[in-house]
Amino acid sequence: MRTTVGIIGAGPAGLLLARLLRNAGIDSVVLESRDRGYVEQRQRAGILEQGTADVLRAAGAGERLDREGLRHDGIELRYDRKRHRVDFPALTGGRSVTVYAQTEVCKDLIALQLKEGGPLLFEAEALAVEGADTDHPRVRFRHDGREDVLDCGYVVGCDGFWGVSRTAIPAELTRVFERVYPFGWLGVLADVPPSHDELVYARHDRGFALLSMRSPAVSRLYLQVPEGTDAEAWSDEEIWAELERRFETDDDWTLERGPITQKSVTPMRSYVHEPMRHGRLFLAGDAAHIVPPTGAKGLNLAVGDVVTFARALVHERETGSAELLDAYSQTCLRRVWQAERFSYDMTTLLHRLPGASPFEERLQLARLERIASSRAAETDLAEGYTGFPFG
Repeated sequence: MRTTVGIIGAGPAGLLLARLLRNAGIDSVVLESRDRGYVEQRQRAGILEQGTADVLRAAGAGERLDREGLRHDGIELRYDRKRHRVDFPALTGGRSVTVYAQTEVCKDLIALQLKEGGPLLFEAEALAVEGADTDHPRVRFRHDGREDVLDCGYVVGCDGFWGVSRTAIPAELTRVFERVYPFGWLGVLADVPPSHDELVYARHDRGFALLSMRSPAVSRLYLQVPEGTDAEAWSDEEIWAELERRFETDDDWTLERGPITQKSVTPMRSYVHEPMRHGRLFLAGDAAHIVPPTGAKGLNLAVGDVVTFARALVHERETGSAELLDAYSQTCLRRVWQAERFSYDMTTLLHRLPGASPFEERLQLARLERIASSRAAETDLAEGYTGFPFG
């Protein structure tokens, strides 16, 4: 097989890139190791920044997003039994976010790719990226029980941390920056309408909690738990009781309960791989960087990466200049590090750190009071949450 751009991974980044390239008249082939059902069902992020939603609409994938997505114009911070709402449009010149699950983004993009795009091969496991530093890279993969080769002009690795793309960059050329947090998130899906119409981020002496949603009828809720916690060790009653404690306020707000349909624990880490490019191999999304979910940045960073690549490739086609392709890693990393900073700030602002001193806990409260009382501090949070500009 031969194509201009070989894309490894049919998550939202790989699928969106294929769509952007198709709209620009550039051919591609997408290789995905899992089957279609798995890709369309794996639970991941659910918050789309303003820029991400705009890109999906411009790519022709906005119809269901606009019909079913939930626009949110703010979030609520809770601490010391207090409530403070951060008004995004008022602080950012009209920007907002949209609640629309990654599973739904993937369904929309898969349907478009199969209808209008180039080859999308499920259960096609990428085995290796070869010749990345030549003009003719190739991807060895296994599909339908036999090995094959995809010859490419470029390879974009959207295959996550455990994929083959990242390891195709020689170790002596790379630098890795990482932080692993000593806690995780116990996340549950519950068949009950959300108890608040916007996300609630709660800092409590017992630990962090988040109230989110997947739809007007389904709540998504999270509790900070120690690293290595087994989700099944928590009964439904214990989860609801702990959520109620951490969301408690001085007014009459109540948390509505319902049947819990899913439990899982998400580890928390920050990770950046530099560079994000080696020859004609370009990394995107989790293959290059991971953020803790506190800032809702993972999916949105991946979108920024593939938008940057698509623009750079179109620029080369139109002008003959590889300037933007050569700057890909530097351009993406500027945005990546701002998102890493924001996610780290949100994580350390809201979570109870094991062994934290009373002094450190008071500093957390002082930071929250600063956001609640200073328009400048509140604006910084709102700008980060609604999204940094694509390079």
